[in-house]
Amino acid sequence: MTNLSSWVEIACDESGFSGTNLLDPASPVITHASVDLAVPAAAEVVAVLRSRVRHRSEYKSKQLLRSEQLEWFLTTLRGHAHVHLIDKTGYVAARVLELFTEEPSYADGTSLGRDHSEAVQRLRHRTGFLAAFVDMTRTKRLRLIDQAAIDRFFATMPSDLPELREVTRAQVEAMMLRLIDDDPAIPPPLEPLVPALAETLLFWSAGERSVAVVHDEQSALTRGRVARLGELLAEAVAPAPPPLHSFVQVDSREDPRVQVADLLAGIARRQTPELDGLLEPYFCSATKSSQVRVPTSAPDRVRFPPDR
Repeated sequence: MTNLSSWVEIACDESGFSGTNLLDPASPVITHASVDLAVPAAAEVVAVLRSRVRHRSEYKSKQLLRSEQLEWFLTTLRGHAHVHLIDKTGYVAARVLELFTEEPSYADGTSLGRDHSEAVQRLRHRTGFLAAFVDMTRTKRLRLIDQAAIDRFFATMPSDLPELREVTRAQVEAMMLRLIDDDPAIPPPLEPLVPALAETLLFWSAGERSVAVVHDEQSALTRGRVARLGELLAEAVAPAPPPLHSFVQVDSREDPRVQVADLLAGIARRQTPELDGLLEPYFCSATKSSQVRVPTSAPDRVRFPPDR
């Protein structure tokens, strides 16, 4: 059993997730935020924010962006929070390569998988092809292969991308059958929250401890998917402690830590030049466990912003 001192509990939420509509230009990124605040500290943060607005119900990031408390909020969380950002178009482009040029793995979309960045840059602007891929792999409630969708996929496939030249129709049909049959070995190609959770675990575990996750309710993060992800990460970092200690989903309205993560995710998704300096400490480009820092412990109390 893992010793108490060797694990940390974090709370997570996302902003910008739009289901399988991953190519909407109005919402180009997803942010997955996590905090290591204790419940009392998070409750104080939420109470401070609510005390300054007329409507005392759920406080949203849009309100905070227009508030004088924004800088206080981001400063208060510094050292106790992390944001993983997903470029949706790049995510889709990488899924094409991972699904049809190699054996899919739960490492796909994470720093543990193969680096397809060069091909992704060449592919990300082929929006017609990427849209055809999304349409083809949207297999929920599908019982038979959609041959018309495969036709569109091949009709729009770029001829100048060497990585895709060997992809055959038979190969695509075989993969689609596996997706339709819900092959547990294949990570869902249109669910970016799965690799986002992986990167979040790698960040907080830092090769030194395990992570207990409290997450806002998300249908993409099923028990089976999280278990398979946990197994992959444990094998990848061994002999270090397994990154995933436990995983529970909660109603965000009932956990102030998740509410704080939700606010941070919403703010981080709306990046502006004015916010860049305040947000920079929450992003981490190096996510391999040997390259990330261990966050400090949560404060007992938060410092209140001055009255305006």
